[in-house]
Amino acid sequence: MKFPRFTRKTLCIPYAVFLIFFVIVPMLVILFYAFTDDEMHVSFENFIKFFSDPTKLSTIVYSLVIALVTTVVCLVIAYPVAYILARSKLKKKFVILMLFVLPMWINFVLRVNALREIFNLLSRSPALEWLADANYFKTVFGMVFDFLPFMILPLYTTITKIDNSLYEASADLGGSALTTFSRVTLPLSMPGIMSGVTMVFLPSMTNYVVSDMLGNAKVTIIGKFIYDYFGNDWHMGSMIALVLLVVVFLSTWLSGGFTSEENVRGANL
Repeated sequence: MKFPRFTRKTLCIPYAVFLIFFVIVPMLVILFYAFTDDEMHVSFENFIKFFSDPTKLSTIVYSLVIALVTTVVCLVIAYPVAYILARSKLKKKFVILMLFVLPMWINFVLRVNALREIFNLLSRSPALEWLADANYFKTVFGMVFDFLPFMILPLYTTITKIDNSLYEASADLGGSALTTFSRVTLPLSMPGIMSGVTMVFLPSMTNYVVSDMLGNAKVTIIGKFIYDYFGNDWHMGSMIALVLLVVVFLSTWLSGGFTSEENVRGANL
């Protein structure tokens, strides 16, 4: 029995269909609603209202700050963990790695709800009463708790792929541990860093479930704005979603600039 031979163009058809119906069409709908009014006439009123409203602009700033802090904290924690696991000689180090990934197998809402109950229990202690009103701290903590595995995994994968001969060459040339790290490990792990930053930074701007549940609904991020406006005003909701899309695009573009061939070519020993 002969199976039909598929060309590259034929194999691209399912992807093209998916791209059209689940990416292009929704984007056209968002663009249509963003630049029309209630009577479906072309209008820039939503654009003007958005950028003239201090509340919406401050929400973008808060979202960026929360996402940036979350990303930095995840990177500071994840890099040493990934480096130690990747460079260690433990035979079953994948078990330790699995402990960090294991929380991802539990429902997201259940994890956040459990963390909220822990904070409520801790805040009953006189020494930790400040936790009751530390809405931004609890929001960032919850973000880090949820997105830390997304930073560890790409870093671990990237560092494990670094050729051991590079470390041996650095040692033969008299390079110290710090020199080896700065000239070998760090440049070659940059793709993993950028991948982890993208996987943490972008969702942190829109994950309003964490900010609502841990921030006592007092921490508003741009994802919450989109959710609220799509309940009664699709036009403004689409404009906010479009602004967020631009921010995401710029963030991805800027992070992609660090993964050029010149930056990850290798170590100059």
